[in-house]
Amino acid sequence: MTGSVERAGADGNAEPVPKERRAVVAKRVDSGDADLAEITQLAAAAGYEVVGELTQTRTEDAAFMFGEGKVAELRDLVRRTDAGAVIVDNDVGPYQTFNIGGELPEGVEVIDRFTLILEIFGQRANTRKAQLQVELAELRYELPRAEAKASLAKRDERPGFMGLGEYDESVERDIKRQISEIRDELESIAAKEEARREQRRDSGFDLVALAGYTNAGKSTLMRRLAAEIDVDENADRHPDLDTTAESQDMLFTTLGTTTRRAEMEKRDVLLTDTVGFIADLPHWLVESFESTLDSVYRADLVLLVVDASEPVEDMREKLVTSHDTLYERNEAPVVTVFNKIDRLAPGELADKRGALSGIAPDPVAVSAKTGAGVAELRDRVEDELPDWERERLVLPVSDEAMSLVSWIHDHGHVDEESYASDQVTVDFEAKPSIVARARSKAASLAPAEST
Repeated sequence: MTGSVERAGADGNAEPVPKERRAVVAKRVDSGDADLAEITQLAAAAGYEVVGELTQTRTEDAAFMFGEGKVAELRDLVRRTDAGAVIVDNDVGPYQTFNIGGELPEGVEVIDRFTLILEIFGQRANTRKAQLQVELAELRYELPRAEAKASLAKRDERPGFMGLGEYDESVERDIKRQISEIRDELESIAAKEEARREQRRDSGFDLVALAGYTNAGKSTLMRRLAAEIDVDENADRHPDLDTTAESQDMLFTTLGTTTRRAEMEKRDVLLTDTVGFIADLPHWLVESFESTLDSVYRADLVLLVVDASEPVEDMREKLVTSHDTLYERNEAPVVTVFNKIDRLAPGELADKRGALSGIAPDPVAVSAKTGAGVAELRDRVEDELPDWERERLVLPVSDEAMSLVSWIHDHGHVDEESYASDQVTVDFEAKPSIVARARSKAASLAPAEST
């Protein structure tokens, strides 16, 4: 059984988009109706104007992905819309890509879902780490295609088999060499970032990561939680650190991480936003961006942000996939945040809480846009972070002691500070490592005592 939908885009743009940036989006599904909403968003994020849509419901055709008749419809749609690209929301094999392209007008590019995502990542890669991860993903994408060319060239003993171009076996070796070199450089960057994370922890900061799908509102929530003062405003600034977190309504506004100090009552928190999850990513692509995900895996707490305005089944699917990604390597607690509650009708939030209670038993409901629920989220963050220790130090009144008191204020939360004629008493809470360092510093001040 087959089914299809076709819709040409409307004209009327004041400034015409170049033909090569005009695209028809297409998708094949085995059953049900194909949804083109996400691929349309991805195309827009890459700078394409979607001028036509085509879908088909049928089993995959080995040669063309779509049925041959549907490919003919695709060709006609491309001609009518004067599109320069066809973006297919499927994992299209190299030979299927070649075959589809052969049926389209000359010069029309065929782009599959993952090539489009890599194009977006390449446009957003503004740091060395991000650029390396994009290059690694591109090489991982190309490697099986190079291996396929090698296999067919050896079997057929003719260069350029199936029109794929002449095969040079050194290409495959070169790709593997480049992959190895990039991995080594990324490991070096990751080691430096881990050292920086430990330095921040030693300075009394708790590390909280924002995770979730694209357009769930993570960047808007980060702006809502962030303190006015940015982190590391000095020459030793983290290369991925930015003073602002974008909140545009588009996918992958930034590929690198953004870290800012969060506004909390007691704890000093650094909040890191990373590139959002996206549906149906292959394992090789997720692995390529493992370095970026380290900021999530190695956090003290993860806030998993979900768009509560989506249908329950979409929320459930994204929660399941997110949990699979997070719990694979992450040991920190995960707090689910239902965002965009300002878009819900009365009673809808309660219904969704009940429907998703098995996978999100105690979510925090917020609107990053209006600020509703954000105070409760701050309280929850402080409750879920690793416990602090309480300590009481009695110090002699001296310049060194006053310096220690100031250090305790910077690295913990002082509940009470009192002065007598010859001593100062400080009651405070802090991370165990900070308490241990405070005790060590106090021990060097004679006479001193700790109770």
